[in-house]
Amino acid sequence: MIKVYDEKHLKNIVLLGAPKAGKTMLAEDMIYEAGIVHRRGSIEGRNTVSDYHEIEQERGNSVFATTLHTEWHDYKINIIDTPGFDDFIGEIVSSVRVADTCVLVVNAQHGVEVGTELIWNYIDRFQKPTIFAVNQTDHPKADFDATLASLRDRFGNAVTQMQYPVNQGESFNAIIDLLRMVMYKFPPEGGKPQKLPIPDSEKEKAIALHNALVEKAAENDEKLMEKYFEKGTLDEDEMREGLKLGMIHHDIFPVFVMSAKRNMGSGRMMGFMDNVAPSPREAKPEVTIEGKEIPFDPSKPTALFVFKSHIEPNLGKLTFFKVISGEVTTTSELINSQTGATERIHQLFIMDGKIRTPVDKFIAGDIGATLKLKDTFSNQTLHAKGFDVTIEPIEFPEPRIRTAVIALSKNDDEKIGEVLQKIHQEDPTIQVEYAKELRQLIIYAQGELHLAVCKWFLENVYKLHINFESPRISYRETIRKSATASYRHKKQSGGAGQFGEVHLKIEPYIEGMPEPTEYTVRGKEVIDLEWGGKLVFYNCIVGGVIDTRFIPSILKGVMQKMEEGPITGSYVRDVCVMVFDGKMHPVDSNDISFKIAGMMAFKDAFMKAEPQLLEPIYDVDIMIPEEVMGEVMGDLQTRRAFIMGMDNRGNHQVIKAKVPLAELDKYSTTLRSLSQGRASFIQRFSDFVPVPFELQQKLAKALHVLEEV
Repeated sequence: MIKVYDEKHLKNIVLLGAPKAGKTMLAEDMIYEAGIVHRRGSIEGRNTVSDYHEIEQERGNSVFATTLHTEWHDYKINIIDTPGFDDFIGEIVSSVRVADTCVLVVNAQHGVEVGTELIWNYIDRFQKPTIFAVNQTDHPKADFDATLASLRDRFGNAVTQMQYPVNQGESFNAIIDLLRMVMYKFPPEGGKPQKLPIPDSEKEKAIALHNALVEKAAENDEKLMEKYFEKGTLDEDEMREGLKLGMIHHDIFPVFVMSAKRNMGSGRMMGFMDNVAPSPREAKPEVTIEGKEIPFDPSKPTALFVFKSHIEPNLGKLTFFKVISGEVTTTSELINSQTGATERIHQLFIMDGKIRTPVDKFIAGDIGATLKLKDTFSNQTLHAKGFDVTIEPIEFPEPRIRTAVIALSKNDDEKIGEVLQKIHQEDPTIQVEYAKELRQLIIYAQGELHLAVCKWFLENVYKLHINFESPRISYRETIRKSATASYRHKKQSGGAGQFGEVHLKIEPYIEGMPEPTEYTVRGKEVIDLEWGGKLVFYNCIVGGVIDTRFIPSILKGVMQKMEEGPITGSYVRDVCVMVFDGKMHPVDSNDISFKIAGMMAFKDAFMKAEPQLLEPIYDVDIMIPEEVMGEVMGDLQTRRAFIMGMDNRGNHQVIKAKVPLAELDKYSTTLRSLSQGRASFIQRFSDFVPVPFELQQKLAKALHVLEEV
């Protein structure tokens, strides 16, 4: 029977890091050391506990955040192993949100990488206590001192050395521990080390670093500082107290050393997690959407925050949650604060990869899972009746890539939309819309890998066969000069006919422009168009040549043509229209006649007014290692990019550019190739700008042909 731990003896840890840093093997070490498994798996053997999904084993890297646990020296440590690629940033962000301590795994060959930087942005946003685990110290190219220097260069003096390796590289077998002032020496196959005195050759260095650690621990509390001044040192328990306070206040980031592949060093870090890393009760409380703090208190009413939901083939929907307040049992009835639906909890599990261990309850601060909740998804709150709270939802990053999805069978068209909505509910970083303007079903995601996983699920789990294709671009059309036109609509087919004649003038709309003076304005309507920009519509009819009741029909005709512009069929924006003359028939004039006349007159005038195609431009920030700067800049020049500037961030460069959306198709794949997977980018819509004339002609011709087909 699994023991129920109180909120003081729970530790929630998330393993983070760039691709190939070694997170999954570190998780394997931790559960092996605690006896949860009796044999360590390997990435090559496709038998690790956390990377258990078929697609992860196919790809050889983590795709999903996986929960595991250990029981270590009277503490329960919940572990979340996360993917390294930022395509799966949703899995990373949600895991950081519910963890109380982040373990940022750093490759001893590379130090701070672009992936490290990206993940740090979210650690820093949530102000989570953080441990740096310098892994792969046994690699021939390992350089602990350079790695430590890169950490301090990027994260400052809060980076606090707890250990250093002896014999780093292929002969790595020992660690000097600066808190306990001992040397841990490992057998060749790894595992439990010997505790030995620090060798004479290392004593001077170890004592100097130990004294620096004592001083760092004392800085975080006045009483500790007084003891330090009195005694000239602190004992181990006092140092732990100071280190914990420093971690909670984000003033200390302890650095540990290990080789996860050879199972060296993980046990000591787990001991530090037990003794020093904050428990949920000591961590910052969760906050509601109203800004009210909710402490992790089991005596209060129940509230759960759902940080992940996932449909497992042949099992159903798994819902992962953190208990924010109170406790949850297998008889709990809870309300979804976002939907109002009542959810009955029948089963509770501790999840170790795909292994489900049933439990009777979880208390505040713990992380667990349940099966088959009907109306609850990621980023939602469940609470006890009468305890109306909504935990502040996670803000996920904006998508960086999009694609159109096409069903290979017409029968699957409707089903694909429904399934993609389910996938969005599981993974909010995937967004789905039917773009009426483009007449395409569009998926927005974080990168090519993200899309590949989405496609894998559509085909392998939901048995839907699809293709991805480049989506069309949401162009806009406008004009550069004034023009007038008229159109007479006349139709006679026996009995009452149709008649309407409209004369109008159009000109470009500019914010703050003066009112027209050449016509008498009888009425004005300013319309904020749903696709952006404005239409200003003036009624300048005098003498009753067109009855006032037909003016709205003319406006409808103009609006209809603006939804399908004359150049490429794109939306029209930023135009002033002045209806100044026309004719009507006492019998044959009606609304449809003036709607058609207005539409055709607008089309004719538009084509005379130097029509201009506008394209969407995005602000793009690209974070890259300095050594690939030339290749990335060269590629941007081929994409009609305008470089706005560059910033230094540690050993990396951030290029800021404005790039047409049409040139960003599959950019994430190109960037990954140019940088060997060590670069990343974010993009945000900026504005619509004129398309170069030669390109406008080419697009107009191509889109016209497309429409004909």
